[in-house]
Amino acid sequence: MAFLIDAILRALQASFNMFWEVFWPLALGFLISAIVQALVPRERVARVLGTNSLREAGVATALGAISSSCSYAAVAVARALFRKGAHFTNAIIFEFASTNLVFELGLVLLILLGWRFVAGEIVGGLIMVLILWVLFRLTLRPRLVEEARRQAEMGRHGRMEGHGEMDMSVKEGPFLRRAFSAQAFTAVAHYFWMDIVSIWTDLLIGFLVAGALEAWVPDTFWRSLFLADQPGLANIWGPIIGPLVAMLSFVCSVGNIPLAAVLWNGGISFGGVIAFVFGDLIILPILDIYRKYYGRRMMAYLFVVSYGAMVLAGLLVELGFQVTGQVPKFSPVQAFRAQPSLDYTFFLNMAFLVLAVVLGYRFLRTGGREMLAMMEMSSEEMAAEHGGGDHAEHADHSGHSGHGG
Repeated sequence: MAFLIDAILRALQASFNMFWEVFWPLALGFLISAIVQALVPRERVARVLGTNSLREAGVATALGAISSSCSYAAVAVARALFRKGAHFTNAIIFEFASTNLVFELGLVLLILLGWRFVAGEIVGGLIMVLILWVLFRLTLRPRLVEEARRQAEMGRHGRMEGHGEMDMSVKEGPFLRRAFSAQAFTAVAHYFWMDIVSIWTDLLIGFLVAGALEAWVPDTFWRSLFLADQPGLANIWGPIIGPLVAMLSFVCSVGNIPLAAVLWNGGISFGGVIAFVFGDLIILPILDIYRKYYGRRMMAYLFVVSYGAMVLAGLLVELGFQVTGQVPKFSPVQAFRAQPSLDYTFFLNMAFLVLAVVLGYRFLRTGGREMLAMMEMSSEEMAAEHGGGDHAEHADHSGHSGHGG
């Protein structure tokens, strides 16, 4: 019994140590994302993404990168865009960018693994967008898209549809006036806390699983799985096995970055880490949502095409960084063992904790509880709840009414 308790405590200590190291970059990432979402309206996005051109794929990538990092919300937004007229390719690219090119993911990667991993994530993400666009253009048949559209129009419930539908951005007036208005403060508070609420379970699971794997699984297992003692094969095998490990982890969004650190400690290749991070959109719960949203055939198609694109992007990142001499040399991630101390991390964590409390107070004073209740509603349920009106606009006004000062 004492051994079991000690093992659990070691896992929890490793989880907390990592969380402590990344708390302030997580909060900073959520803050930046909230500010951008509050000042950049999402209206008319579907109309902008209506044709299958590389330019519009780039627009979808940019819009996704400034959206919520919650994978479930991103999948819900993608379906909403598709139903409103966006090309299916652009909707899926928007979804990918929403989870893999957002601020908070890059900041956590920077703290845990270093700038080369951030660069690899950005370069690999752009490569994967291009690969997806080409593969969809070559292999996606109109008949399958129409089948998916009929399924999408059924409006079957997945997760976070309400969160994905809400547009609380400040739309009226000059930019600086909007940025420093009370309405913008409220919108930032709402986006900040709703993004946190939408992914807290993934973050919790990610940190706990990462701590348990770090504490309990010996390095010899990982090195054997990732062929770490055969570098040539490992560079190819890493991007192949990485997304499959992600698929079985059930963890998505920023929550899989702690797991990426565990895999890097275990000997997976650089390209394998990048491909693993991309794998958050083929985890089993999201594949099941694809089935509900688009049907079994499209779910299978999205899995095969996405997995192939992840593997190829990881291989190309590995090759490109090898050629330029920028592949990071292996260095164990210290966040699992770094004990909290009175350093810059402590003071930044305290500052962002105070900021989170201030935003949380604003969130609760301006209809936050009601907004949380709407997060899991479908668009149809939200419209019915508010008399068939524009639910996104209602979300905007209900969150801001009565507390503008």
